[in-house]
Amino acid sequence: MWNVFLTFPPESVIAFALSGIVLNLAPGPDVFFATASGLQGGPRAGAAAGIGVGLGVTFHVGLAALGLSALIAANPGALHAIKWAGSAYLLFLAWKSWTAPAASSGKRGATHPRRAFARGILSNVLNPKPVLFLIAFLPQFTNPAIGPLWQQILVLGAIFAATGAIITAGYGVLAGVLGSALAARLSILNRVAAVVFGGLALKLATE
Repeated sequence: MWNVFLTFPPESVIAFALSGIVLNLAPGPDVFFATASGLQGGPRAGAAAGIGVGLGVTFHVGLAALGLSALIAANPGALHAIKWAGSAYLLFLAWKSWTAPAASSGKRGATHPRRAFARGILSNVLNPKPVLFLIAFLPQFTNPAIGPLWQQILVLGAIFAATGAIITAGYGVLAGVLGSALAARLSILNRVAAVVFGGLALKLATE
């Protein structure tokens, strides 16, 4: 799998990492949970929530790798259909982000770091939406000429999960330090996320 990572064009890895960072910066249920945990339990609880969220994403990365690989192995033309479906889903996410209300101060977090960590993992593992997003997002950065698709998805998914854990934990820590001043400004990032989702959808549809 390390060989697969080394064969990725550097520009593709950079583009994927930057896209993933911007998408992880966008406020969503994970960010709201980590922020609420930071507000209610302090920086340590907020950081633990973010790390738990990142680990939960790896479960869906594995599902995406297995599911996409099996589907494309059975029907090589399926990748084209997946990309069109992914483009439509990304457009839907763009609309949802643009029209999302301001962050709710009533979001319930966890006050103890251990409980925040466990809830972060569990909330992602039990949520089917992350795997839908990964199926829409990851294929546009893969290339069958590089190596097995499942290995590429695992490598890219690991990068996405790691950056997500760091960024979400950062939100939790900042919320613990800065208080509600951070939560009041999360809605601005939703507009940025909407533009990124729309751009990725266009890129996926035109390739």
